Amino acid sequence: MSPSKSETFVEAAGRDVRVSSPDKVVFPEPGITKLELVQYYVAVAEGALRGAGGRPMVLKRFPKGIDTEPFFQKRVPENHPDYVETATLHYASGRSAEEAVIRDTAGLVWVVNLGCLDLNPHPVRAEDLDHPDELRIDLDPMPGVDWSQIVDVAMVAREVLDDYGLVGWPKTSGSRGLHILARIAPQWDFRDVRLAAETVAREVENRAPGLATARWWKEERGESVFVDFNQNAKDRTVASAYSVRPLADARVSTPLDWAELHDRRPEEFTVRTVPARFADRGDPHAGIDDAVGTLDGLLQLAKDLGPAEKPPRGGDGSGRRVSTMPLIEVARTKTKPEALEALEQWKARHPEVAAELHPADVMIDGMRGSSSLWYRVRINLQHVPEAGRPAQEELIADYDPWAGKVWPGAPGR
Repeated sequence: MSPSKSETFVEAAGRDVRVSSPDKVVFPEPGITKLELVQYYVAVAEGALRGAGGRPMVLKRFPKGIDTEPFFQKRVPENHPDYVETATLHYASGRSAEEAVIRDTAGLVWVVNLGCLDLNPHPVRAEDLDHPDELRIDLDPMPGVDWSQIVDVAMVAREVLDDYGLVGWPKTSGSRGLHILARIAPQWDFRDVRLAAETVAREVENRAPGLATARWWKEERGESVFVDFNQNAKDRTVASAYSVRPLADARVSTPLDWAELHDRRPEEFTVRTVPARFADRGDPHAGIDDAVGTLDGLLQLAKDLGPAEKPPRGGDGSGRRVSTMPLIEVARTKTKPEALEALEQWKARHPEVAAELHPADVMIDGMRGSSSLWYRVRINLQHVPEAGRPAQEELIADYDPWAGKVWPGAPGR
């Protein structure tokens, strides 16, 4: 079949894989096309497959480009090629999904052709879906935190992992933060793995008070690095190594050596710079699968530390958490630009209050819906004198992500 103007074929793993609309511009600012994105993944395939190969993955698709919200597709398309395997995952909701499992470069090209930029695998192998073989530590800086503080926290996390029998492998998140991965024997279930990750977070906070926090609720973190342990929950995925992130500069989640952390910056690693680095020095995570550790030490530490502090609950019978901070909600929106616009409207209404806010007091949270993100804008008034704190007002925007959704078990279903 001869390629037309709207398609071409890329040789990958001994196969000719179709790429539709190869000239479509995916990243307008640097002018990166869909074909260039495919060629990037072919160039770094060994490293990308080390992170995502053989694992079921959620397909995070950007069919209309990076300036629109993606949708999350758990179920593999019915017409997937025979070189893309599947694995059926069962969720706490009682639902299941047959998800894609790629094992070679042809699978990578197929995923990118669907409109996926980053790869989002689960921390399990397709051969054993109940026992993770990867512990994931996500260092998520709050607004106002600089790179040097993130690196300091990463070094403490490395020390904690080492003290308890694990080897940490760092990579940029592809945004502002860092991920640290540790291979583990697939002997523990998701509950134990999440507990181990939470214990790492608590111990890092104990060793680096003020720099790091394990507090789950965003408004309680201040200007610190959140050691996010909940990425180890059963239904969570993170962008794996060499994933291209949906930022304007086509930034890449890039594996690093520990010695590089102080001198390198996330913005250095893009679709156009990483292939040369990979060709020149190979993958810094090449040894990760040979460094399998145990959770025994962390699980014992969890017992020694005792249960983590739980937030207070409301007395109205709802069971909802009661925040310890003076929060107000500004808006709920479908897109992030709408959220930012609502925030500016609120600031214009309350200029004196806005002037008192610290960077971490403004929270724009991407909330996972059934198949896409929506956004919530909140303000923490902790640094505003109590007499000058505005009351909760009617939301500037009130998007309902559940409108029109029909729930299983509803009347008529």
